[in-house]
Amino acid sequence: MSQPWNTRVRLHELARGALSVRLEPDAAQRAKLAYDLGLESLPALTVQLAVKPWFDGAEITGGFDAVVEQICAVSLEAFEHPLAGRIGIRLVPADSPHAPQPDGGELEYDPDAPDPPDVLESDIIDLAAYVVEHLALEIDPFARKPGATFDYTPRDEPESPFAVLKKLKRDKP
Repeated sequence: MSQPWNTRVRLHELARGALSVRLEPDAAQRAKLAYDLGLESLPALTVQLAVKPWFDGAEITGGFDAVVEQICAVSLEAFEHPLAGRIGIRLVPADSPHAPQPDGGELEYDPDAPDPPDVLESDIIDLAAYVVEHLALEIDPFARKPGATFDYTPRDEPESPFAVLKKLKRDKP
């Protein structure tokens, strides 16, 4: 049985400066990720991240390249296609003055404003969990194999039961 895929960094490790992290789950971990994400398979996943201090927390930036195998929503055939994504997250400890404060009132939403930082439950950052979250957001739930076309010709309208009975009555001698 393979180990779950996680790569952990503690906040105090960033005191020495930024970290450059390359992640590549092994075949068993990719198979588990594929299952969890509803994919046929995950043949490749490579991640390059920079983790650096941000106020009393951390900032994670970088990206990933993956090859995913999905079922075509049109032809129902399995096919592989590449995915790439960018990651940009800020994290703070729960007791941070930079943590978003729940005020119990209405929320204002500004789509152009940066996202508020995530609040950590402990001093541990699971980098792999953030990668999986961003990978899941890039997966098309209705993927279409290149060249797949949808040709639909409706079948003849089935007759209603009453129409069939009426026809039987007419055909009776």
